[in-house]
Amino acid sequence: MSWKGSKNSEKLKVIRHSVSHVLAEAVTRLFPGTKVAIGPSIENGFYYDFLLPKPIVNEDLPAIEAEMKKIIDAKKDFTRLEISRDEAKKRFAGEKFKLELIEELPSDTVITLYEQKGADGYVWADLCRGPHVANTREINSAAFKLMNIAGAYWRGDENREMLTRIYGTAWENPKDLKAYLAFLEDVEKRDHRRLGRELDLFSTHEEAGAGLIYWHPNGGRMRVAIEEFWKKEHYRNGYEILYTPHIGKSWLWETSGHLGFYKGNMYSPMKIDKDDYIIKPMNCPFHIMIYKNKGRSYRDLPLRWAELGTVYRYERSGVLHGLLRVRGFTQDDAHIFCTPEQMEDEIIEVLRFSLNLWKVFGFKDIKAYLATRPKESVGEQSRWDAALGSLRKAVEKEGIPYEMDEGGGAFYGPKIDLKIKDAIGREWQMTTIQFDFNLPERFDMTFIDSDGEKKRPYMVHRALLGSLERFFGVLIEHFGGAFPVWIAPEQAAVIPVAENFKDYANKICSELKAHDIRSSAELDDDRLNAKIRNCQNRKIPYMLVVGEKETESETVSIRLRDGRQMPAMKIEDFINHIEGKIKTQALDL
Repeated sequence: MSWKGSKNSEKLKVIRHSVSHVLAEAVTRLFPGTKVAIGPSIENGFYYDFLLPKPIVNEDLPAIEAEMKKIIDAKKDFTRLEISRDEAKKRFAGEKFKLELIEELPSDTVITLYEQKGADGYVWADLCRGPHVANTREINSAAFKLMNIAGAYWRGDENREMLTRIYGTAWENPKDLKAYLAFLEDVEKRDHRRLGRELDLFSTHEEAGAGLIYWHPNGGRMRVAIEEFWKKEHYRNGYEILYTPHIGKSWLWETSGHLGFYKGNMYSPMKIDKDDYIIKPMNCPFHIMIYKNKGRSYRDLPLRWAELGTVYRYERSGVLHGLLRVRGFTQDDAHIFCTPEQMEDEIIEVLRFSLNLWKVFGFKDIKAYLATRPKESVGEQSRWDAALGSLRKAVEKEGIPYEMDEGGGAFYGPKIDLKIKDAIGREWQMTTIQFDFNLPERFDMTFIDSDGEKKRPYMVHRALLGSLERFFGVLIEHFGGAFPVWIAPEQAAVIPVAENFKDYANKICSELKAHDIRSSAELDDDRLNAKIRNCQNRKIPYMLVVGEKETESETVSIRLRDGRQMPAMKIEDFINHIEGKIKTQALDL
């Protein structure tokens, strides 16, 4: 994902890289004995990794910032030097990580370092290719901030040293820094993990298994609404829905080739009746088995088969992140089997289907990335060319902006990736439409063509939402938990203003439930304002307040979660209103 306000110009990258060196000098000054590792610029900021003589915490960051500002205010020059390998080893004697990097450099590499020195005569140097600003005066000391501390293994190897990573952000001026920090505050408010707890949507339990999602009743209600919509739309678009097992014999993944190149992300086999079984990391081999269950003719094609199939993939614990990176997830998976002549129309239809689906959920800013053939690949070039041509034509027909991702396709075919932008401008990789020239060959898939000859079908893997878990996480953050009424876990709350109006509140709630409107009657003894505040915190779209006037006139007073009021109306009129919003999947109230 990325920030809509991101300004990652070359100038900013140089500033951020230079600030990372200032950070390293400040840390080595404050904590003698520190060993420095690497400190690159990254999107929206920088980091530097250290092996420190003692642990530090986030509360130490202001002191480090203060030291950095002293270095910046000293107006130090950044001087580039080219040195020999032997000189480099001398300069960095005792710096184990720098020495390791030097040893790995090819013999013909020009070794460079950058010195930071000012009027005080103190010189700090770092092994680096650069570039850097000419002088620290080019760094605005009011336009950077250290953000947080994390752990990071040296070279990303969990068998190596655990280093302390300090993250920071740097900008050209304080105004840009302030805007970025405000954006981060918005991100924090929308964090799906926090909202998941507050709205009682889901949880994770390390003690019971990391990376596995527990859907709570509120999250379950939303998932049912999303799945029912998903199924209905798939039937409307000519798909059939499959259900396949969670485990299968290992030969399925030996045949598919996944055991050869994907084994590290698959769970270990289990012995059943002397055979190795694997919990499925993907659904495609099972769909292929159904295809091969009987002979197929060109008259049967295309076949569009979809499945909400739960799969399991190993991810390192360090990369697990709420709903966005998990070990068990439900793919909104589908496979299309078609003839070469049908390929182009099928791709156009898949893309159209995907765009319509995203618009229903409120995502309209969408960009495509067309991934071409990598160096290591399978399949005839003519097939690759035809498939890529179909992908390009589909994107251009829908008028979607796109970029080419040269060599970014899988080894078995080109693909389209769709990235969406959420309400605060972050970009998320979601839909994938992937050609596959590999599995039809490996599983000897055939159909009888109109000329009576056996031929290979084309196969397309397709995930529109990606996975329900990740999609749900993005959805929570996009809406900040204030969901459209058709998927909201609670659609209406009935609030009596006093004890003697509870019977009427219950009556209204029963009528709503009779129309399948997810509702509750707020019957506790809290004061009216507290009940309203509680319902607003639960982000319930409609609050129906009832008292003496409403009971006598058989109406409800309607308050929206954002504080706006609607005119009072008869309950049947309100039911018609909310049912209209639900039926049309309206994004507003």
